[in-house]
Amino acid sequence: MRKICVIGNSVAASRAAEEAPLAGWGQYLEEFLGPDCDVRNYARDAMTLRDYYTERFAALLTLVGHGDLVLIAFGHVEQRVNQLNRYHGPREYKEYLRLYVEALRAEGAVPVLVTPAARCVFDISGSPVDTHDGYPRLTMEAAAELGCPVIDMTASTTQLLAELGPMRARGSLPVAGPGRAPAHPHGIVDASHYNHAGAREAARLVASGLAGLPGLPPGMVDVQRLVPGQMPPVQTEFTVQQPQLALTAQPEVAVAPAVTSPAPAELVGAGRKLTGTAPEGAEYVFFFEEGDYLGGTRTADDGTWQWRRAVQWPAGQHKVTAIALAGNAVSTAAETEFEVLDRLEAPETIGPRRGAWSGPAPGSRARPGAASRRSWCWSRAGLIAETRCGTTEAGGSRTPTTGDRAPTRWSSSRCSAPSTHLRRVWS
Repeated sequence: MRKICVIGNSVAASRAAEEAPLAGWGQYLEEFLGPDCDVRNYARDAMTLRDYYTERFAALLTLVGHGDLVLIAFGHVEQRVNQLNRYHGPREYKEYLRLYVEALRAEGAVPVLVTPAARCVFDISGSPVDTHDGYPRLTMEAAAELGCPVIDMTASTTQLLAELGPMRARGSLPVAGPGRAPAHPHGIVDASHYNHAGAREAARLVASGLAGLPGLPPGMVDVQRLVPGQMPPVQTEFTVQQPQLALTAQPEVAVAPAVTSPAPAELVGAGRKLTGTAPEGAEYVFFFEEGDYLGGTRTADDGTWQWRRAVQWPAGQHKVTAIALAGNAVSTAAETEFEVLDRLEAPETIGPRRGAWSGPAPGSRARPGAASRRSWCWSRAGLIAETRCGTTEAGGSRTPTTGDRAPTRWSSSRCSAPSTHLRRVWS
């Protein structure tokens, strides 16, 4: 038997029945391989390249032997600069990939890099949105530099999403209304992971990528099984007909639904989820903007609800109307306003000046991009400093606005002299 090991994060990780509707593509990979292949799925939740290398990789090396394949599937969260325990700068990311590849080759195993699966995120026109900030490209670059086989799962899953469109693609996601999944009593709307149908289709794409790699033993992939699964139907959020009538119907429920998040006038990202509570006895909540129906969701037993739009919010100001439905009766309307930012401006570094001399612990100043809440300063040696943006004179925090441009200050003892430092600043 030839072992094929999968290492990576939660997108590939196998799921127990009680975790339904969640599933990982690693648990379906064996379905598409030859009879002499033994798939070992060692992908785990909440793993980055760094975490897996320090916590699990040494044990993995004792399990692989000559000719075994190891699929290395990371890059899903390493770009999150706002989560320092997960963030990998481009240099660190590629360096860890090199360490994995060289260590596996030393054991006689065959490493195969896998770019991250595309998230099920669409823009307002219905086109898939790249949410990985260039990390698939870093994986491809590392593969080329190391002469390592690579499967471009980002490209194949992006193409699949484009073919499905936003409402069919939801049929491959772990989306469940309140009370439908024991592990998620309030419901689940997850754009990063898969349900069982989606995990199987993602595994098929990985196997197709394997089949296209040169130099692999014949018969490793059973090409007769690489048949696409049944296309998921268009996902309707519930069975209510003509929800637009709720806008003109006479309200019979005096209490309006409440939106608890986002807060009034809050600045939010393009993928922001709405949450709140519904009047007693309400079963559904509808959402409208400028008279257009956006979608809706069921309520949980305790009256709470959560809803994520099938496409991203366009940048700009939004006023959303929420109406609850109890039986055949509609509630009075509630309105919530928020502003969507789909990108932040890069900070402007004020000091030290480019090329200037400084002491071993230089103070730094930068003017953050509009609406930035926090700034990070990095050098080639790693993180130098982190600081909040937009504080009152007394030091208390406040919600930034699009006009906030006050300089941010920080100091660091991370630099050593004499040396040259290249600093990168994010907000």
